[in-house]
Amino acid sequence: MPPSIFLDFHLPNAATWFYFSLFLTVAVFFQFARPLSLRNFDLLTLFLLVPGFLILQEAASIAEAAKFTTSKGANEVVLDRAAGKRITGYIWLLSGSLVWFVRALVDLGLVRRPALAPNLNPAGLSCLGLALFVGLSAVALRRNAGEPVPEQVGTATAPIERVKATATAVVRQANDGATAPATARFWAERGLAIFCHAMVVLGLVLVGWRHFGDRAAGVGAATLYALVPYTAFNIGQLHHVWPTAFVVWAVYCYRRPTLAGWLLGLAAGTSVFPVVLFPVWCAFYSGRGASRFAFSFLTATAASVGVTALVLYIDGAAGQGLVSALHLSEWIPWRSASTESIWKGAHWAYRLPVFIVFVAFAVFATFWPSPKKLSHLLAQSAALLIGVQFWHADRGGEYVLWYLPLLLLMVFRPNLNALEPPPVEPGSVLVRLAGAAWRRVRGAQPTESKPLAV
Repeated sequence: MPPSIFLDFHLPNAATWFYFSLFLTVAVFFQFARPLSLRNFDLLTLFLLVPGFLILQEAASIAEAAKFTTSKGANEVVLDRAAGKRITGYIWLLSGSLVWFVRALVDLGLVRRPALAPNLNPAGLSCLGLALFVGLSAVALRRNAGEPVPEQVGTATAPIERVKATATAVVRQANDGATAPATARFWAERGLAIFCHAMVVLGLVLVGWRHFGDRAAGVGAATLYALVPYTAFNIGQLHHVWPTAFVVWAVYCYRRPTLAGWLLGLAAGTSVFPVVLFPVWCAFYSGRGASRFAFSFLTATAASVGVTALVLYIDGAAGQGLVSALHLSEWIPWRSASTESIWKGAHWAYRLPVFIVFVAFAVFATFWPSPKKLSHLLAQSAALLIGVQFWHADRGGEYVLWYLPLLLLMVFRPNLNALEPPPVEPGSVLVRLAGAAWRRVRGAQPTESKPLAV
């Protein structure tokens, strides 16, 4: 029996969604009374990377058409054309990423941030954002019988693959094993991806409400997250959004170093790239809970990697080497790239200097500016995650969702110079425990309380 016509819901194609979302963004957020404002520039620049995605999509279509070319010479011509389009697409993506990298650095010097309300009130924004999110979720979860599972964009790390496998097993067990493995994997991955997107949206709303003191800013950032094409392009790709949810909630919990460290550590242990945020966040907490943050981060990271390595060892996959088993080869800059990226086919010696420049920037960002405010943390975290795109050997430039929420918070933020980590109170639990441990090491016995004289 065919499904109801009312449930036959499709998003427009990539190009149509690009124009539709651009026009709607301008109508809702553009400040027509101040056309030269920085907010307007940011809104238009958010769509700068979309043509690169469209070019890559065209390259994939051309390469697919080459499979049906019978002539060997014609097939080579079509494949060469697809390769040229692919290189053009990645150059476009990395050029747009460079623009946002510079914008994040410029944000470090911006202090005055006048409040610019969207053209819709918070209730209207909430309605629009909810409708967009429901529509995206419906498209992500729609799958007709016999339809192949959509291709994964990029390579997921081994911990995320284990998460997918566990979720798939739960789905199959819930249906008494009647569900086909491919179908169960589809529902598990898409369900987890939608849940992570929902957590990102909720985190953006709460950051705007609690830390920015502006509910409209939080709802606006969440609505724009659902509106820009990058979310629609990768709505069902779990490894694109899984770590982002942890990073956004770490920003929300920035006043609690221990909890923020656990969240970032879990992200790093499952997706690798959040490791680059560790030095900057430690510097942010300097003198205000840096040791608690570092301990929580390292513990969570070690726990995530350790559990995955143990599972791989039990499955017999550890014999191929931990790096290969965890799918980390594309993160090693002194190896030639084998996965699709701008570095594929190029010698690793061209990629290594880019990585060295990135490391130098990460070291510089750790020490400047000092002390760091929340505005500095957002801008530098976004810059570091954008910088990863330039040397990452697996579709570097396409992982916009890794840093998109940080960019949105950077665009909508007010003046955050007053927001910094809370000081460590002398009477805190951590200090008391440290004092008790020190007395125990020195062999000192706590003084016994004497009863009051009657």
